[in-house]
Amino acid sequence: MCIVGARPNFMKMAPILRAFAVHEPAIPALLVHTGQHYDASMSDQLFADLRLPRPDLNLEVGSGSHAVQTAEVMKRIEPAIDEHEPSCVLVVGDVNSTLACALVAVKKGVPVVHVEAGLRSGDRRMPEEINRVLTDQISDRLYTTERSALANLQREGVDEARVCFAGNVMIDSLHAARAQARSAADTLRAHGHDPALLQGGRGWGVVTMHRPSNVDDADTLRLLLQTLREVAQRLPLVFALHPRTRANIERFGLAGFVDAQRMLLLPPQGYLEMLGLMAGAAVVLTDSGGLQEETTALGVPCLTLRENTERPITVEQGTNTMVGRDAQAILAGVADILAGRGKQGRVPEYWDGRAATRIAADLWRWLAERPVTA
Repeated sequence: MCIVGARPNFMKMAPILRAFAVHEPAIPALLVHTGQHYDASMSDQLFADLRLPRPDLNLEVGSGSHAVQTAEVMKRIEPAIDEHEPSCVLVVGDVNSTLACALVAVKKGVPVVHVEAGLRSGDRRMPEEINRVLTDQISDRLYTTERSALANLQREGVDEARVCFAGNVMIDSLHAARAQARSAADTLRAHGHDPALLQGGRGWGVVTMHRPSNVDDADTLRLLLQTLREVAQRLPLVFALHPRTRANIERFGLAGFVDAQRMLLLPPQGYLEMLGLMAGAAVVLTDSGGLQEETTALGVPCLTLRENTERPITVEQGTNTMVGRDAQAILAGVADILAGRGKQGRVPEYWDGRAATRIAADLWRWLAERPVTA
């Protein structure tokens, strides 16, 4: 039983299901969408972009506080596990659905498999960090994206025998979709913007922000928008606005800090649109964990608007630089990139488009070797 709940899960699950289907013998899988990501039109587009099959079950949980959402997923996944009696429940990433389904499975004696295990930011104020730590503690098989993740798990008492370094399935999706990426010009044109602004000069930057620490406080959001406005005087910015960010800009009365001529506002974009925007960008400014990985794989400089990251390999080996919310650090980072001094980086080990194949092979062997219980 394979669980998806929110946008980042879709990119991770698509290559896993394809690898299961072509494995010899094929690994049967039931895809369950918890409905944590409740924008139906965006979900439909992502499923199509990623060639992800339609879910076998949709729990339609919807929005709510962390407690309400986690509890509702637990209530709705339990009868599905009872009915289908899966050999294991496979979860990906660090969203509420990941922890909720893992908790129900382990308490029912069903093995839990966690893909993208061992990532740590060290910031327990982040709900995702709590989800990561707890899911790893109760998982039976843990697949890591980078070798340093093993040390994190061992510090927390996880037996190395439970861990397999498989690589990054997010990059599998990127490899599979790169040729189909939509051009930046087509994406802008579709939303009423003149793509001529992106032509010539120094190119463009891509911006995404959605984390509560960046967008839920009026002063913090104002500072970031002021800084981005200054960046936009150096190169145009394509700003894919998360609904939370858009709502808070309106709620705090900050629309005046957005330069409509140099900051091109878009609604949330599909996977192929974002891939095209990022692949051609001079720089990406983001607080997204997934975009830190994708920019490293694409060789595009990334400035992360956070004080910490659960993906340190993107800083140590990749193209990512942590700048936090410091205006001077952001502006200096952009200046370095535009002057040709941006990080070149390299693609990390096993970020080669075959992580899901390695997971399928190991999981088949692991399940076959498990003792049969009555």
